[in-house]
Amino acid sequence: MRLESFVAGQWRSGAGEGVALRDATTGAVVAHATAGGPDARAMLEYARAVGGPALRALTFHERAGLLKRLAKLLGDRKDEFYELSYATGATRSDSWIDIDGGISTLFVYASKGTRELPNSRVYVDGAVEGLSKGGTFVGQHVCVPLEGAAVHINAFNFPVWGMLEKLAPTLLAGMPAIVKPATQTSYLTERVFRRIIDSGLLPAGCLQLICGGVGDLLEHLTCQDVVSFTGSASTALKLRQHPAVLANAVRFTAETDSLNSSVLAPDAGPGTPELELFAREVGREMTSKAGQKCTAIRRAIVPEAHVPAVLDALRTVLAKIVVGDPRLEGVTMGPVASLAQRREVLEQLAKLEREAEVVCGGRGAPPPAGADADRGAFVAPTLLYCRDAGNARAIHTVEAFGPVCTVVPYGTVDEAILIARQGGGSLAASVFSADDALAARLVLGLAPFHGRIVVVNRHSARESTGHGSPLPHLVHGGPGRAGGGEELGGIRGLMHYMQRTAVQGSPDVITAVTGRWTRGSLERAPGTHPFRKAFGQLAIGDTFHSAERTVTLEDIERFADLSGDIFYAHMDEAQAARNPLFGGRVAHGYFLVSAAAGLFVDPPFGPVLANYGIDALRFLKPVKPGDRIKVRLTAKEKSLREGSGYGEVRWDTAITNQHGEAVANYDVLTMVSEKEVPDA
Repeated sequence: MRLESFVAGQWRSGAGEGVALRDATTGAVVAHATAGGPDARAMLEYARAVGGPALRALTFHERAGLLKRLAKLLGDRKDEFYELSYATGATRSDSWIDIDGGISTLFVYASKGTRELPNSRVYVDGAVEGLSKGGTFVGQHVCVPLEGAAVHINAFNFPVWGMLEKLAPTLLAGMPAIVKPATQTSYLTERVFRRIIDSGLLPAGCLQLICGGVGDLLEHLTCQDVVSFTGSASTALKLRQHPAVLANAVRFTAETDSLNSSVLAPDAGPGTPELELFAREVGREMTSKAGQKCTAIRRAIVPEAHVPAVLDALRTVLAKIVVGDPRLEGVTMGPVASLAQRREVLEQLAKLEREAEVVCGGRGAPPPAGADADRGAFVAPTLLYCRDAGNARAIHTVEAFGPVCTVVPYGTVDEAILIARQGGGSLAASVFSADDALAARLVLGLAPFHGRIVVVNRHSARESTGHGSPLPHLVHGGPGRAGGGEELGGIRGLMHYMQRTAVQGSPDVITAVTGRWTRGSLERAPGTHPFRKAFGQLAIGDTFHSAERTVTLEDIERFADLSGDIFYAHMDEAQAARNPLFGGRVAHGYFLVSAAAGLFVDPPFGPVLANYGIDALRFLKPVKPGDRIKVRLTAKEKSLREGSGYGEVRWDTAITNQHGEAVANYDVLTMVSEKEVPDA
């Protein structure tokens, strides 16, 4: 099989026979990949001219719908991907992380895009900033898609997840992508990519693929393009320093391999669940994907007094690992990705052995189950122990990217933090402790040098996702050696592919730019109560002004009786008078919200189906018996739920008193039918 690139809407083969990509277990040729790259300028121009406009024409919700359909498509085809994944050396459980993990990321971003983003093309970032005394000049941050291409350069260890976890936020942001997988396992990426293209789900130009070299791709990048890289720190540095990247200030996000740590806290001694959980997690991280994870535990940092118990526990865990052909039932760890990768791991292991003794495993190839040790890229799970961490250097600077971990002793908690920091910046750390205060101390000490920290104890272990699992909801990245970048992180992940712009102007200008009504903007007279309008009839700015209502002492006492809220400020005149904020009895804030609803709600059956929440509620001024309140209700934002028969409407709501002073501000959230409701 000759791998092809997908360039400007066409599959194209490179010239020549190319490099043979071999099965990591058997050595059989799986595919050939050419070294030469396609016409990079043409790919970038096609992405900018065709893919970008097509994606930007869609709303966030429409893009989220594409991701959901894409996830369903790949889920239906995943057995095909699992079968090919064995060639990478992955076991079934390894492939689950890669394949199902990637598909799950698409689903998560589809859901977040629908739930957390507006059904529009502009993302409003933060609140309106008042810039003038009279409110006629305000500011608002908005985010719009960059108008270039996102170049995704991925690592060999996760050929599916690595592609999909970058594509999900990129496409949702509205930016086309050029995917460059690592050559060694690119046959699996190409297979998944091909199924995406065959489906016809995505607009033309949204996705392109390079199987082979990138050629002069970076030469043609502009300030509107983005490079998102995963791989080695040395390659990241080389790409980051490319003249075009520097000259054009091209956004460059890097996630690189790092020396991640897991810390066993002093309270987690022999016989505690936390020590047992720690040993299991270290063993799992050493052998999952044969240790080829950028988040894998490379240093197990252990109290000196607990070292014997930890080493015994880890020996027991690792003794259960069955190394061999990942296709065979009972095999729990396959080979690393290639013979070249095995040589690299063993070379780095030799450096570590100068400072640490081998507890189990080592450089001798293990006898693999159902496979040839010479043809397959097998490496024994290897545990090291460094007695003199204070004078060691290699364990803090050298990474054997395979099933290798070093146990490092410490004396005090501060020493443990220092050891973890000596990695120079890491993607992930974990803490095992049943003492929450101690765990917090470790977390805060580790945080400046780590992108993610997971704390595990007997209470959370059952549901914990573990040390080495980046989640689409949370940021993935880290400082220093880890690359200094971020990926994922929910909606934060979109911001790498969007431009944040500060817009200054009148409230009407901000409303026009954002599609969201801004206080101070024109209030539209709807001609009828806005609650009588179906979703499509309702216009942003449609406003209802209520009549007044006088708040009485009887109102306050009846609300207290009904709600059970008999706080002194509402019920005891003498005590309330002592309160410097009130100076006497005041109405309950939640009574005011309830009374406001009574003032603005249109009672008969109509298009408004339900009130599903209140956002940003603030009580601004106390209301006393005898004060008069009224309400302004304005259609602030609309978001249609495709195919549901209704849309969500956000109403800007302001309660004012008889002096026109703001008493409370908040947003009311309603579901409004698309269908008109005839008058009874």
